[in-house]
Amino acid sequence: MITICRTNSENKDFLNLVFELDKDLAKRNGDTNDFFAQFNKTDLIKNVVVAISDNTPAGCGAMKPYDHYAMEIKRIFVQPDMRGKGIAMAVLQELEAWAKDLGYKKCVLETGKQMTEAIRLYQKTGYQTIPNYGSYENVASSICFEKVL
Repeated sequence: MITICRTNSENKDFLNLVFELDKDLAKRNGDTNDFFAQFNKTDLIKNVVVAISDNTPAGCGAMKPYDHYAMEIKRIFVQPDMRGKGIAMAVLQELEAWAKDLGYKKCVLETGKQMTEAIRLYQKTGYQTIPNYGSYENVASSICFEKVL
């Protein structure tokens, strides 16, 4: 059974999961990792979710205001040995529900074009490709999405 809890970026389980995420991204991103790392700071994020499976932190995600209408989804991660169990989808759906509870109308996000598992998740859950936004505007290896809530 998966339990999703709403918390913030001071949560120890979230910090430990993000540490694992950052190691994974460093491998995947290679020389470009420093560029992307600057956008992935976790200090003072008010909207974080942690997925617990069998009393073990299995996955996480976060969001922060992008503008008055949209939340930006960040830091989605599931432990490798826990993948394929619907945890990432549960995390994403909880973040979307929370954004809606807070009055936001849509969610936006960025991921790397090489992150095929993430891209499939976002497409499967109704996200549409949009032009790269903000700091990712001219980044050829990025792909951006949005979903109207």
